[in-house]
Amino acid sequence: MPKDFDTAETPSDRQSLSTLAILSMLMAFASVSTDLYLPALPAMAHALHANAGQVELTISGYLIGFSLGQLLWGPIGDRHGRRLPIALGLVLFIIGSAGCALSDSASVMIAWRAVQAVGACASVVLARAMVRDLYSGHRAAQMLSTLMTVMAIAPLLGPSLGGLILHVASWRAIFWALVLVGIGTLAMLYVLPETLPPQRRNREPLSNALSRYVRLLGDRSVLGYIGAGGFFYGAMYAYIAGTPFAYISYHHVSPQQYGVLFAVGIVGIMLTNQLNSRWVARHGSDRLMRMGTLAAVLSALLLAIDAWTDWGGLAGLVIPLFLFVSATGFIVANSIVGAMSAFPEFAGATSALVGSLQYGTGILGSGLVGTFADGTPRPMAAVILLFGVGSLLCAKWLVPEVKVPTATAASL
Repeated sequence: MPKDFDTAETPSDRQSLSTLAILSMLMAFASVSTDLYLPALPAMAHALHANAGQVELTISGYLIGFSLGQLLWGPIGDRHGRRLPIALGLVLFIIGSAGCALSDSASVMIAWRAVQAVGACASVVLARAMVRDLYSGHRAAQMLSTLMTVMAIAPLLGPSLGGLILHVASWRAIFWALVLVGIGTLAMLYVLPETLPPQRRNREPLSNALSRYVRLLGDRSVLGYIGAGGFFYGAMYAYIAGTPFAYISYHHVSPQQYGVLFAVGIVGIMLTNQLNSRWVARHGSDRLMRMGTLAAVLSALLLAIDAWTDWGGLAGLVIPLFLFVSATGFIVANSIVGAMSAFPEFAGATSALVGSLQYGTGILGSGLVGTFADGTPRPMAAVILLFGVGSLLCAKWLVPEVKVPTATAASL
């Protein structure tokens, strides 16, 4: 098996590139597991004798499993290292994907999607923790921004690849393809080094995980970072849930044009992640995060005005939404790194808590859009503005203006 990194030193360029490639794949699991099968939803509904609402619950079931599963894997990763829990999660992902492929009803599919999500989230939460194992401060934010740029490719390609598979085979083939992805990623773990050596592992019993989460939430700065990223995620899922109806139903955009508009937003996310990677050493991650939350609120305010007055028509929605989602590059990576820097010995648990609350607010944001849907873009705009303000308030009021790092690269 490969040797552990000497964590007292920065990884070599060759180690960094190979590890970056694997970590990118691990962090892309959330998108790959969902985006790949989106084009197959109508075919699944027909084959499983279910209505659209029942099949859409497979997405909700996945998000719930993904949110709660992270709370399990974080403490396990802090106690037993990163590679073993990732491997176990991948095995669970493979089993869940096979179960989805063999499902004969919507309820069975929902259950297997939850299993699939619990397995997939191990890769995501512990990949973030591995970045914190290897880097600190602005370097950690740089690396996480780079990873998020790479993983943003998955939503761009996922629906197209899923549509291609659906063109030549049945919807079940999409889940068999995910089984192969899981097996291939599991094989790649052979060359992924363990980033948390035994002497740095947390020896507290796993039963103390709940008190550990309470301790983390009791820290004002951690709560601020989690709130800034979490509220923003809620707004992003409001965007994901609301734009198909705002663009296609309200403004009569074709599904193909909607795909292009959605892809433009992802390109904006990729660009700002790269800018964050370049600017973080000069301006600091906290300052860029606050700048991102302010930009998000201003664009959300413009969005709300356009949604209520219909000023600008379709462009009046597309432009402020593009500006809003582009703020992702300055908010998400910096909020995650800031939270994990406060308690480096609990990097796995902190990453799990961050991810769980992000997806939890995502469920809330998308649910509010559906609950108040009235056939116009107004509910989406209102939820995005509300959650955007919450993100800004957390970043401004809870995160200290001058943050003194609690860990340096030398302590790693």
